[in-house]
Amino acid sequence: MELFDAHNHVQDDRLFPDLGKVMKRAADAGVVKMGVKGCCEDDWPRVIQIMETYPGTYPSFGLHPWFIADRSAGWFQTLETLLTEYPSAAVGEIGIDHAIEERDDADQEKVFLQQMELARKLDRPASIHCRRAWGRLIELLDQFGELPRGMLIHCFGGSAEIATELVKRGAYISFSGSITRPNARKAGPAIRAVPDDRILIETDAPDILPHNVDAASSSVENEQGVLIDQTKQDASSTPLNEPANVRLVLAKAAEFRGISEEALAELTFANAVRFFSF
Repeated sequence: MELFDAHNHVQDDRLFPDLGKVMKRAADAGVVKMGVKGCCEDDWPRVIQIMETYPGTYPSFGLHPWFIADRSAGWFQTLETLLTEYPSAAVGEIGIDHAIEERDDADQEKVFLQQMELARKLDRPASIHCRRAWGRLIELLDQFGELPRGMLIHCFGGSAEIATELVKRGAYISFSGSITRPNARKAGPAIRAVPDDRILIETDAPDILPHNVDAASSSVENEQGVLIDQTKQDASSTPLNEPANVRLVLAKAAEFRGISEEALAELTFANAVRFFSF
């Protein structure tokens, strides 16, 4: 069974020092492809290094809403240059986040739409982050118009109705370890609402560890864990998620969808290859 982790951050400081072991465990778990998403100017070079070192990695470069306050004056030109230099790269992770307490909504939206315009200009797909802003995201997408190569809504936690509206606007919907949490009441209906050709699975590593990892996994030992909110917890004391754990996301999503893990693995793998092959 071949797996595609559609969205992770293995370039993160918390995983990168042991990346060889992380990637070996992923391969042992059947993860043969993954989307590695850059979030800020500082980590874009590492995404390149990973792409050039590990076959089956699909790079993306973007400015995440958590990092826009620290962007340089030349960030946009750097991003456009990178995307031009690496034509296999997508745009992301980008988005809007209303869970950030001290934020400038206008600036968030400006940066998000700038990057969406760049994705359209360069004919690339985009990977989008959204927290507590589903209605506003849909409004912005309607204002923006069509994105020919489509978009991936990562770590989806919204309702079935929101998922349906996003699919209508060209989105793929990607589910993470958050669906394994006992209080994830929206997860089942949302997973069942996504069409066969638009569903994806991801880890968002090193965050969002599946709830059942300790009971279900021996290969990842006890160094795994979950970081619920990167902005409020000490990452140095928090165990970590890895791409290998996408198999646990698969198991829960297949349970919710009422199909075999093998069937869902085949669907999500084909969908991810289609999304990233532009």
